[in-house]
Amino acid sequence: MHGFLAALGYEGWILHALLWLPLVGMLSVLLAPSSRAKYLALGWSLLILVLSLGLWWAFDPATGNFQMYSSRPWIRPWGVNYAVAVDGISLFMVLLTTFTTVVAILGSFNYIKKYEKAFYALMLLMETGVIGVFVAVDLFLFYVFWEITLVPMYFVIGVWGGERRIYSAVKFFLFTAFGSLLMLVALLYLYFQARAATGVASFAYADLMQVTLSLREQMWLFAAFCLAFAIKVPVFPFHTWLPDAHVEAPTPGSVILAAVLLKMGTYGFLRFLLPFFPEAAQHPTVVTLMMILGIIGIVYTAWVAAVQPDAKKLVAYTSVAHMGFVVLGIFAMTVNGLQGGLVVMISHGISTGALFLLLGMLYERRHTRLIEDFGGIGRVTPWLATAFLITALTSIGLPGTSGFIGEFLSLVGTFEARPVMGIIAASGVIFAAYYMLPMVQKVFFNALEKKENREMDDLSPREIAILGPMVALMIWIGFHPTPFLSRMEASVVTVLERVQGVRANLPAPFGALGGVHGDGGEVVGYGDPQDAELSAVAEPQLSENHVPRGDEE
Repeated sequence: MHGFLAALGYEGWILHALLWLPLVGMLSVLLAPSSRAKYLALGWSLLILVLSLGLWWAFDPATGNFQMYSSRPWIRPWGVNYAVAVDGISLFMVLLTTFTTVVAILGSFNYIKKYEKAFYALMLLMETGVIGVFVAVDLFLFYVFWEITLVPMYFVIGVWGGERRIYSAVKFFLFTAFGSLLMLVALLYLYFQARAATGVASFAYADLMQVTLSLREQMWLFAAFCLAFAIKVPVFPFHTWLPDAHVEAPTPGSVILAAVLLKMGTYGFLRFLLPFFPEAAQHPTVVTLMMILGIIGIVYTAWVAAVQPDAKKLVAYTSVAHMGFVVLGIFAMTVNGLQGGLVVMISHGISTGALFLLLGMLYERRHTRLIEDFGGIGRVTPWLATAFLITALTSIGLPGTSGFIGEFLSLVGTFEARPVMGIIAASGVIFAAYYMLPMVQKVFFNALEKKENREMDDLSPREIAILGPMVALMIWIGFHPTPFLSRMEASVVTVLERVQGVRANLPAPFGALGGVHGDGGEVVGYGDPQDAELSAVAEPQLSENHVPRGDEE
C-alpha cells in the first residue's frame, strides 16, 4: 500500500491538501445559504478525514525521520519557509484532528441554532490551524499556526457558550496568549543565535536544533517554551482556565478543546522541549519538578472532580488528570513512557471527546448538566447508557480499553525512571474510579423517579454514527495497540537518542508493548530489523536521510 500511494504521488501533495482544504471549505460555507452550512462543513471535514487516512498506509514505520517533507521559500529575508512534514509523533495528532473535527461538526447539528455559517466556518479554520501546528517543520510557520488556533476557539466560546461565556473566553485567550508571547521571545533568541553562528537566516527545525547553547541558556529557553506548552496542556497550577472554558463552551467546542487543542501542549514537549534543550530536559531539578506537577495534576484534580455537582465540570477536571499521565510519561524519558504518553493523548482525545458529546446529548434532552437531576435513565436509554459506560470505563483505564494501554505504559516508564513517583501516580487510577463510577451510577442506574427522565429518547441514528466509531477505536486500541505503537516507536527512539545521546533500551518484560530487542539489546522496529535506521546518536531528519535547511528551496 505504501508503494502504491507513493506511485500515485500521494506523499507529494497530501499534507498541503490537509492544510488548505479546510480553508476552501470555510469559504464555501460562508458563501452558501445558512440552511446548507452544516452539511457543507460536514462534507468538507469528511473529505479531509478520508484523505488523511491514507497517511496510515503511506507512512513508513521503519524510520524515525520526518517523511512527506515539502518546503517552499516564504519570507526570504528572514529565512522563513513554508515547510511541512510528519513523523510517528505528528502522524497520530493529524489523524486525531481530522477525525475529531468530523464528530464535533456532526455532533453540533442539533446544538448550534444561531450564526450557523460563522460557527462552521470557524470550525474549519480551527482544523487548518491545528493541523498546521502538527505538520510545520519551520518554527515561524509553527508559531503562526499556533496563534491561529486561538482565534476560532475564542469566538466559539464567546459567542456560542453559556452564561459566563465572555469571562471564560477572555480567560482562555489571556492565559494562552501570555504563554505564546514568552515562546516567541525564546524562538527569536534561538533564531538570532543560529544566524550569528552560521551567517544564514533560518527558522528551519533542523537548523535551530543545531544551535549550541550553554546550560544556562537552555534552562531559560526551556522555561519559556515550557510555560507556553504547560498552559496549553494545562499542567497544574496553570489549569484554572480549563474547567471554565469547558463548562461554558458549546459541546463541539469542548470536544475540539479536549481532543486536540490540549494535545498541542504535550506535542510541544515532545517536538521542541526535549530535542532542542536536551541538557535542561535531563536536569534532575527540571525532571523532578515536571513529574511532581504531573502527579499533583493527577491526584488533586481527581479529588476536585469527585465533588463536582455539574457532570460537565467533572469531566473537565478529568482532562487535567489524564494529561498528568502524559507529562509523567514524557519526562520519564523512556521508550515505554513516551509511547504511553502518546497513547494517552490519543485515548484521551477519543474518550473525553465522547464524554462531552454524550453529556451534550443528555443536555439536549433534559437541559441540565446537574448529576442530581438524572437517575435511572439507563432503563429508558439503554444504548446511550451502554456508550456512556464504555467511554467512562475507558476514561478510568479499564483493561481492554485504550485508556489502560496508555496509562499502563506511562506508569511503567515512570517506574523505570522514578519508582516512588510511579507508585504514587498509580493511585490516580483508583481516584479515577472514585470520581467516574459514582457519576455513572447516579445518572444511569439509580431509581427512575423524575417524570422528565422517563420520557427521554434513546440514541438517534445520527448519534449512533457519531459514537460508534469512537467506541470502536477505544476497544481496538485496547485489544490491539501494536499498529499504533509500531508507527510511533522509531520516532520516539529518535527523540530519546537526541536527548540522551545514547541508544535507548527497552526493558525485556515490556518488549511486546514497547518494541522488540535485537542482538545485544538493540532497539529495532516492528518491521524488518534491517530497515530500522536508528543511528547511535540520531538527529530528527527527513525521509531518505535528508535534513531540511532554511536556505533550501
